[in-house]
Amino acid sequence: MKHIIQIAGIIDQQEAEMLIAGGVDWLGFPLRLASHQEDILEAEAAQIIKSIRPPQEGVLITYLNQADEIVTFCQTLGTKRVQLHGDIVLDQLKAVRALDPSLFVIKSLIVHKNNQTELEARVRSLSPHVDAFITDTYDPETGACGATGKTHDWRVSRRLVEISSRPVILAGGLRPENVARAIREVQPAGVDAHTGVEGPHGRKDVQRVRIFVQRAREAFVGI
Repeated sequence: MKHIIQIAGIIDQQEAEMLIAGGVDWLGFPLRLASHQEDILEAEAAQIIKSIRPPQEGVLITYLNQADEIVTFCQTLGTKRVQLHGDIVLDQLKAVRALDPSLFVIKSLIVHKNNQTELEARVRSLSPHVDAFITDTYDPETGACGATGKTHDWRVSRRLVEISSRPVILAGGLRPENVARAIREVQPAGVDAHTGVEGPHGRKDVQRVRIFVQRAREAFVGI
C-alpha cells in the first residue's frame, strides 16, 4: 500500500463516479457512526461499493467495535476494507482477523492534545493485528474523532509514521491548499479528505477534488 488517496463521505452514485474519474483510489463510506449523521443509506452504499472495480476500492468507515458485527457488515456491503474508529479492544481486533483473514483492517489513531506517548504505545501494540493506521483529529467541542475539518500537530503523525511497521494514512483537515505540505512533512502512505474537498452545499466539488489529487500525486513523487 503506497501513495493512496482516499475521499470519504460519499453521498451517491454520481459523486462516486466523479471521484473515480478524478483519480481517487479509495472511496470511504462512514456508516454506523458515533457522532456524525450518515451521508448515505446502507443499502445505497452497498450498491455503490459493489459497482466499484479495481484498482479503486470502497472502504467502510465505522465505530462498530464487535468483531462479528464488523465482519458481517463488511460482507453485507461487499467490501474487503474497513476503517475502525471506535474503541475496540485487542481481543475483538484479533477476532476480526480470525473471522475474515482477507479483510484489510485500518485502525484510527486520534490525535488529542498531549497524547503522543499513548498513540506510540497503541501503534506498537496493535501493529500485529491491523494492516494500516489512519491518524485523525479530535474535536473537543463536538467530541468527533473524524470529519472535523481540523488539522492536528503533524509532528505527531510524522513520529507515528517513523515508528510504525504498518502504513500510516494522514487525515484531518486536509484540503487542496495544504495537502502537498502535509505529505512533505508527514511522509504518509496515503492521505484522506472529507469536508476539505466539499463545496458550499456539502457535495464534493469537482475542481477541488482534481486539485487535491493532482497536488497529492505531485507531493508523493518527492518523498
